[in-house]
Amino acid sequence: MANVLLINPPAQGVYDTIDIKLPPLGLAYIAAVLRKVGHFVKIIDLNVQENLWETVKERKWNIVGLSGDTSRYPVSMKIAEQIKKHFGYTIFTGGPHVTFFEKEALNTGFVDYVIRGEGEYVTLDLVNALEKGLPPENVKGITFKKNGKIIKTLRAPIIKDLDNLPYPARNLLPMEKYKITHFFGRPITSILTSRGCPFNCYFCSSSQFSNLIWRTRSPKNIVDEIEYVYKTFGYNAFAFVDDNFTLNPKRVIEIAKEIVRRKLDIYWWAFSRVDELLGHEDMVEWMAKSGCRMVFLGIESVSEEVLKEYNKGITANDSIRAVKLLNRYGITVWGSFIIGALDETREMILNTIKFAKLLDPKNVQFSVLTPFPGTRLYEDAERMGIIVHKNWKYYDGAHALMRTKYLEPKEIQMLLNRAYVSFYIRPHRLVKILPAIFRYLTKLPAKRKREKRIEEMISRGPEV
Repeated sequence: MANVLLINPPAQGVYDTIDIKLPPLGLAYIAAVLRKVGHFVKIIDLNVQENLWETVKERKWNIVGLSGDTSRYPVSMKIAEQIKKHFGYTIFTGGPHVTFFEKEALNTGFVDYVIRGEGEYVTLDLVNALEKGLPPENVKGITFKKNGKIIKTLRAPIIKDLDNLPYPARNLLPMEKYKITHFFGRPITSILTSRGCPFNCYFCSSSQFSNLIWRTRSPKNIVDEIEYVYKTFGYNAFAFVDDNFTLNPKRVIEIAKEIVRRKLDIYWWAFSRVDELLGHEDMVEWMAKSGCRMVFLGIESVSEEVLKEYNKGITANDSIRAVKLLNRYGITVWGSFIIGALDETREMILNTIKFAKLLDPKNVQFSVLTPFPGTRLYEDAERMGIIVHKNWKYYDGAHALMRTKYLEPKEIQMLLNRAYVSFYIRPHRLVKILPAIFRYLTKLPAKRKREKRIEEMISRGPEV
């Protein structure tokens, strides 16, 4: 059996700034599938651990895997470079960024294989093929170089029966270290109940990465996992990180009823679309009964033109109704807004900021429209020549990266800062967030020291 090391590079984006720590479920799923057939697997999460080189040196690894979303791609390649230089191990990488830009990763010379799309069974097939000395050309869903030529195999079939997947291998992760992240006073962890997205939004690559076909786990399977994590690791709050948790109201109600039936004392939050809530008050009621305390809602803009550009299929009035519906049942809103659309004016952005203040959700996220690889937005922006740079670590939704029809990146960045200040620096808001600001500033020096240690550790490489 093979020895497989999986590495989660340190976060580079906005979620690291606000210190949200959640276990890397993608790698944990891959580890669970590999381990089920007997392979030895270890996971290192550099968001909460620092023993990278000690772990790399502790045994002879047959293959090392790295995750590769866009903002972490540069640091992922630095780690790959050090491992290849000092140990010569076979390296694969996966995730949204390299799925769409596989040639970029392979041309670094540090990566041997790219896993495209969902990685569990593709990784298993690759590890099995390498262990048995079989040609990788027969493994679907990978891209690699052979004799200087890029070889892209057929796309792997999507995983249709998600219930057949083992639970993520959380016992390979230091689960206690994630308990710094709280939700309404409780330690929170993540869970995935469905995959795929049929909406294909202009600025999102999820539909291309996970497929347009929406697939779900059964309510029993989901709540079994909740109960297992609750009893085994002591978490009593959960983040459903699906792109479309509320797509099927009947399914949500069944999950909620099962939570209530088992008398599980949990809090939870989920992502939702505005149009999935409207007309389904019974679903919202059951969400509240089962412990839902917050919904992350994609409101995006007050402008009808911008919403059409984003292909959202909603109106500002729909958002107002959805927020009122959730609040009626005691469910707070984390409102998501995006500024910097290609045809958006300064006045339109200011109106969206006013709209956010009118809705007044409990939490708010303002993001800059970002041309992520794999999106139709990226293709259009590239064709129009409006992307100002491709320093991938800034592709995190918090940095302006395009010249739009009416605005330069500097202006968009200033409007992003103005949005946050305008929303939170209001008397009733300021009183509530001052304690959180104080806690953040108190922890900041230690946080910065740790970031510097991780950066220096990676740059320095192992002492061999």
